[in-house]
Amino acid sequence: MISKNLEKAINEQIKLEEQSSRIYMAMASWCEVNGLAGAAKFLYAHSDEERDHMLKFVHFLNDRGGHAQLQELEAPGHSWNSLEELFKSVLDHERYVTSKINDLVDICLEEKDHTTNSFLQWFVTEQIEEESLAQEIVDKIKLVGESKGGNFHLDMFLSGLAQAEAGA
Repeated sequence: MISKNLEKAINEQIKLEEQSSRIYMAMASWCEVNGLAGAAKFLYAHSDEERDHMLKFVHFLNDRGGHAQLQELEAPGHSWNSLEELFKSVLDHERYVTSKINDLVDICLEEKDHTTNSFLQWFVTEQIEEESLAQEIVDKIKLVGESKGGNFHLDMFLSGLAQAEAGA
């Protein structure tokens, strides 16, 4: 059985994961409209991944005797000035998600809920990967600057990442 305190915190994480999915979908749509098909593909895949994360939390909470409840969401942004600005937003968002996962772990440790802590370790590892990947993309965008050829290759790189992650 999960505590009411942890149930509430996990429901907030469910909301954050669902919001993350919508944020990445909005970003993907912006990329698609701006001729960045590879970046769009990458972000659509990340949108799906965030929804999968949400479902992991939903099933876990329900299985532990809690009740997963969906909440109202804010509309995500829909416009960015550049791909660099967009991916800096991705990096900032992933850092925020990491902080919220860490907060959940802290609650588990305080409550000595080892089962939930064990479940969360997958997300801790996932966030290390997500932050690293977002930082790598931001670094590559800075490297190519405003170069049209560089942006073309960057878009192809992002498309390849989406394909590689789909096959993983």
